[in-house]
Formats: sequence, C-alpha cells, structure tokens
Amino acid sequence: MPWAAGLRFLAEALRFVGYLAASVPACSAPTPIPASVVKARRSAPVLRKPSVFPVENVFERWDAAHLAAYPHELEQCRFVSCDFSGANLNNLLFIDCLFERCNLASASLANTGLQNVAFSECKLSGVQFAVCREMLFGVHFERCQLHYASFAGKRMPRTRFEHCTLHDADFTNTDLTEAVFQECSLAGTVFEHTQLAGADFTTAANFIIDPTLNYLRKARFSTAGLPGLVSQLGIVIED
Repeated sequence: MPWAAGLRFLAEALRFVGYLAASVPACSAPTPIPASVVKARRSAPVLRKPSVFPVENVFERWDAAHLAAYPHELEQCRFVSCDFSGANLNNLLFIDCLFERCNLASASLANTGLQNVAFSECKLSGVQFAVCREMLFGVHFERCQLHYASFAGKRMPRTRFEHCTLHDADFTNTDLTEAVFQECSLAGTVFEHTQLAGADFTTAANFIIDPTLNYLRKARFSTAGLPGLVSQLGIVIED
C-alpha cells in the first residue's frame, strides 16, 4: 500500500475508533485531564545526560559489596564494568550518575532514588524501576537490554531510549509524554493507559499500541509502524 494511501487508511481507522468511543454512555466516559495538568506535563524540563565526574568518583569493576561501604547518597559518580546483578540497591540515592557497561540484571531498586541517572550499554533485564522513588525521577538509556523491566506508573516525560531492546517491558499507566524510542525494539512491551502525547516512535520496531487504551495526541510514527497501531482493531495492512 503506498504511503499516502496507508496514512489515509489509518486516519479512517482512528476516526472509526473515535466513533465507537463516542457511542459509550456518558457515565462510563473517563474524566477529562485538566488543562493545568497537561500544561505541566508539556513544560517538564529536559534533563542533560551526566557527563562530568571527579576522578575520585570513577569506579571500575565494583560489586554490591563496594557500594555497601559507601554512604547511601552517591553524586556525580561513574560506574564502569561493574557487576550489580541481583544486588540489593534499595534505599540508595544516585544523583547525576552514569552506569557504563554494567550488569544490573534483576537488581532490587525499592525506594531507590534515580535523579538524572544514565545507563549506557547496560544489562537491566527484570529491573523494577516502578518501585523507585518518585521524587525527581529521571533516567536515560543508550544501547541497553531492558527485557521484562517495569516502569509502571512512573512519570518520565521526555525520557530517551536509544538503540535499546525492551522486550516484554511494562509501561502501564506511565507518563511518556514526548519520550523518544530511537531505534528500539519493543516486542511484547505493554502500553496500557499510557500517556504518549508527542512521543516519537518513528524509528522504533515491533511495538503494538492500542489507540483506544492510550493517549496518542501528536505522537509520531512511521508508515512502517502502522500495523502496530491497528492490529488490535483486527485490521491488516498489506504492502
């Protein structure tokens, strides 16, 4: 199907979804989002990826035992090739930190503070970011494995995921306003009641997003991503 025809087809499909939504009785309609809340989300600051670290704050090949000997608050630290897999990182606070080529698979982050923390080439499978502290939560991901990771319920507008695999991850009730999924694979990832206004999926692949369950105003998709938007409607797009 030519691109222009495909876009027209998607527009018709979404108009049909709107018709179905309009036919639901008023008593079951969701409460509109107040304009003040929408405005606040749009004005969320863009976090700068941490890049400056004192020489004494660069730690290589650490494990959880090394962290246990340090204070609960770590600021402007760079962790390189560390193994924190399965580690108990509960109640720690990381501020302006970078994890580079680290293994944090299945690490526990209950009440852990991640304030402007970047992960580059890290293994993060099974990590429950959902239980991190809400206050100033801010993360960046580049070339990371995030299989089965959960961000359910988190507010993380403008978060960038670059060249990541997020198979079977969970974004239920997550605020991803203006988030970017650059060259990411999203097979099996759950988007349900997710705020995706202005999000960029133009180079993402393998996602399925139901327009009837998620807020997609001004979200961006490529023509190749059309099947992932209409598959829940039983619609098949053919080349």
